[in-house]
Amino acid sequence: MAATLKAYSRNGVVTAPNALASEVGAAILARGGNAIEAAIAVAAAIAVVYPHMNSLGGDAFWLIANGKDVRGLAGAGQAGAAYSPDHYASAGLNAMPVRGGLAAVTVAGAVGSWGEAYRLSRESWAGRLSWAELLEPARRFAEQGFPVSRSHASILQERLDALRELPGFSRTFLIDGEVPAGGTTWRQPDLAETLGELQRDGAECFYRGSLGERLAAGLRDAGSLLRPDDLAGCRPEWVEPLRLDYARGTLLNLPPPTQGIASLMLLGLMERAGIAEMDPEGDAYVHHAIEATKLAFALRDRYVGDPAFVEVPVGELLNPEYLDRLCTGIDPGRAQPTPVVPGPGDTVWFGVVDAQGRAVSMIQSIYYEFGCGVVAGNTGVVWNNRGCGFVLTPGHPNLLAPGKRPFHTLNPAMYLERGVPRLVYGTMGGDGQPQTQAAILTRALDFGYAPEAAVAAPRWLFGRTWGESVAGVRLEHRFDPAVKAGLERRGHRDVSWAPRYADIMGHAGLIRIDRGRDGGLELWAGADPRSDGAALAAGAALDTAEK
Repeated sequence: MAATLKAYSRNGVVTAPNALASEVGAAILARGGNAIEAAIAVAAAIAVVYPHMNSLGGDAFWLIANGKDVRGLAGAGQAGAAYSPDHYASAGLNAMPVRGGLAAVTVAGAVGSWGEAYRLSRESWAGRLSWAELLEPARRFAEQGFPVSRSHASILQERLDALRELPGFSRTFLIDGEVPAGGTTWRQPDLAETLGELQRDGAECFYRGSLGERLAAGLRDAGSLLRPDDLAGCRPEWVEPLRLDYARGTLLNLPPPTQGIASLMLLGLMERAGIAEMDPEGDAYVHHAIEATKLAFALRDRYVGDPAFVEVPVGELLNPEYLDRLCTGIDPGRAQPTPVVPGPGDTVWFGVVDAQGRAVSMIQSIYYEFGCGVVAGNTGVVWNNRGCGFVLTPGHPNLLAPGKRPFHTLNPAMYLERGVPRLVYGTMGGDGQPQTQAAILTRALDFGYAPEAAVAAPRWLFGRTWGESVAGVRLEHRFDPAVKAGLERRGHRDVSWAPRYADIMGHAGLIRIDRGRDGGLELWAGADPRSDGAALAAGAALDTAEK
């Protein structure tokens, strides 16, 4: 798919990993909608047109800035009341399942977060567009159809053997039993009806209405233990963002149970290691980033869980003196032993800034591609498998418990200067999220890359991919060969080339907010060439080829 990968405007910009969703957001901004209204419309649309990465059956996390302060919003569903380690032990399982009804463990928090953000927009941002208007583009895509994207078609084909026989999956996602080719018009009539009900009755009906009852019934029939009371008990939560001083300003991310703390620690360690003086595409820079990742991930995996159940020493981990000491563990000339770290996850990140400079950084996910693979009855809603973030080992911070939220890889980000947003950024990619955030933030801020260049520049990934038991290093094949040689010389194991623009590196986006000579806003946005996305100015439309 052709795509517009950079945009400039004084009236608002949006960047998302699906171009159709970007166009929806740009249209809302052009109608005078604010950043929250545009973000809700993008979130709903992308849940329809990018179903392998997210759904109404997933979770969502927000950073929302009004130019004076920044609020965090967590739409993270909790485990059902009937779930416990004993339940899986009695089924002969020693690890959380990843597909099927038994993997539908947690309530979906995304739609609830849309409703709560909409309330904020109406009460505090003078939002003028109706809830039904914001969901209409999504409903129309579901009813009338849209062209299947490249990644949708390819990932569905890759994962089909594991998904085909799961309840409701083939009926919902295949056409005459076959994977739709890229560009094929695909319709979702059941999902269109669900969206129409949400338009009429509001976000509440997803949890505490007839729709919620049908969702729970469909999940029950597929073998899930989620019940109507579990959905009814789900509430989005306003949270205080985590903050860390960096360069001339402040990094923001979300608190546990997300891995936002790891993203901040990684950047704090890279700054202390002096990466601003290194070649941003050289082996020293990548080496220090990987070593900082090992340190941050080890602490993340040791501590981070649902703070309602476990104590997470956030203040200690982000203490500047602690980061100073931790940084001494990075050897410029030698890689430390490589731990086995968790594998991948998939999601979508998108960002919106409106004409007043109000900003949203938002991430939405069903975890694995197509989540647990179960479609909840006749609703068209595929459910998440975020419960994979739980473990069954006593004493672990992510031990499964009723009403508990699992560890989340999701973490939208911002960078502020003088208290107002300067950079709005994020990515999909599981364990790759902190690493990709570090890449695009440092290249944009420390090295002056334009947003589209910071997002497109060659990236690395430390960790595991599907089916692997050890963590290696992958480099996009646009790095100089000397980078690979330099990493191997330092003792990094399993260093290999990835494609020049590799999906495993994540689909990222970045918006930069400047002030022009006249004092007015200048907004610059970049989208990821690895995705099917676009960066668009308010009112911009895709041409025929891009659609």
